[in-house]
Amino acid sequence: MNKIPMTEGGFQKLQLELKKLVNEERPNIITAISEARSHGDLSENAEYQYAKEQQSLIEGKIADLESIIGRVEVIDVKSIASDEIRFGATVEILDDENKSKSKYQIVGDYESDIENKKLSISSPLAKGLIGKSAEDIVEINSPKGLKTYTVISVKYI
Repeated sequence: MNKIPMTEGGFQKLQLELKKLVNEERPNIITAISEARSHGDLSENAEYQYAKEQQSLIEGKIADLESIIGRVEVIDVKSIASDEIRFGATVEILDDENKSKSKYQIVGDYESDIENKKLSISSPLAKGLIGKSAEDIVEINSPKGLKTYTVISVKYI
């Protein structure tokens, strides 16, 4: 079984999501099914059918999260001492074309969130950055064509 690298923050977020599903959403849907069942004929009861579909979705999410959590390898990012970009690095880069700066943390696939600057290790940008150091120039093939970046800093925070 393949281990899934993840930061401590990402792991805690998954655990909270699982806890919410098990302790809140599952009981709520069971109550909704029971209430819908009390309305009579189940074959034409849209409320019951909807509640059963929601239950199936919730149970699927729970099973998926339990499987993922069981395979997680939590990486202590703060203990990494490296000048090279690796999993968990917080990287500041300069877009050489438009001179804009961006800062990202390279994280696992299940914790990526571009709005919060969490970049999946499987993304083209992260793949291009892995192994690089400050002041290195990186060329990335993107949907918009070849992009060139300069690594400004690499930190493990």
